[in-house]
Amino acid sequence: MNTTVGNPSRRVNFRHRTVVVRRSRFAVRWQLRSILVCAVLLAATVVVSAWAVTLGNYPITLDQVWGALINDPDVGFARTVVVEWRLPRILAAAVFGAALGASGAVFQSLTRNPLASPDIIGFSAGSFTGALVVIILIGGSYLQVAGGALVGGIATAITVYLLAWRGGVQGFRLIVVGIGLSAVLGSLNTWLMLTAKLDVAMSAAAWGAGSLNGTTWEQATIGSGVIVVLTAGLLALAPAMRQLGLGDDAAKATGIRAEPVRLAVVVLGVALTATVTAAAGPITFIALAAPQIARRLARTPGVTIIPAAFTGALLLAGADVIAQHLLPVVLPVGVVTVVVGGGYLVWLIIREVRHRA
Repeated sequence: MNTTVGNPSRRVNFRHRTVVVRRSRFAVRWQLRSILVCAVLLAATVVVSAWAVTLGNYPITLDQVWGALINDPDVGFARTVVVEWRLPRILAAAVFGAALGASGAVFQSLTRNPLASPDIIGFSAGSFTGALVVIILIGGSYLQVAGGALVGGIATAITVYLLAWRGGVQGFRLIVVGIGLSAVLGSLNTWLMLTAKLDVAMSAAAWGAGSLNGTTWEQATIGSGVIVVLTAGLLALAPAMRQLGLGDDAAKATGIRAEPVRLAVVVLGVALTATVTAAAGPITFIALAAPQIARRLARTPGVTIIPAAFTGALLLAGADVIAQHLLPVVLPVGVVTVVVGGGYLVWLIIREVRHRA
């Protein structure tokens, strides 16, 4: 990064090339490496998604895919397979993965801890509880389940926030309280499914594994729209989040109201997770792994939202291809992310222990 200090002809080189976009009183500064990493991740996600469209019991060529997209009448039944069955799932995998990556970046940035993510802290479990209550007691529509997941996730976030409050919220205390509440909610979710009717319980259990099976255009488009709005809110708060990373005292010295900003960011992060949970169930470990992988790829000094979102999109799109087409049996995508994410979590814990030692 080149920064002018004193004499404009003298520049301090911090070894990070940046791109600055200025609009009136506002300016956005991006590291060039982050831009390149995001471009590569986007290209890889597009390639994986295009490959996923061609896979399945009804194989389709890329020419047929293109014909289906431009509504060519010659492709026949392939258009139904591509447009009505496969595209909603592929869109959901990319967008939901981006949402989970962004959500994980929020909590890891706030707590300054690589182990912090919505599924570890318990917010995913809270969203699952809210959705389960709607499914079991009401048997509601997608929008009702989404509302239940959102209410459950936000209620859990508020509970964790209040229990962790001691004149402020520290990252480690937030994680410990969240893990404890997650265990309680996990037991409650098990009890809810055991006491439900058999067909409802089996449906809820399958959904609770985290699956993109049966994803419709309604779920994909509504979920994508909500995620875009929530992500825009997070990006608007990104400068304040960076100031919070310096500590509450430093943030307050620059005019940032620490606790209101932190609470707003937590609500937006939980809402991202709840949106995904409502549509596909609790898909774990994407939010944990994506921000750290993105940080290492982009070599940023801290966790950033946009690279984490692109990484999450690629991870979930790839995990869905593995779950659907590359294993002897078809599995929910959440099973694959648990296996991969569990290995990553063990590696991360060992690395942190060695680093502290």
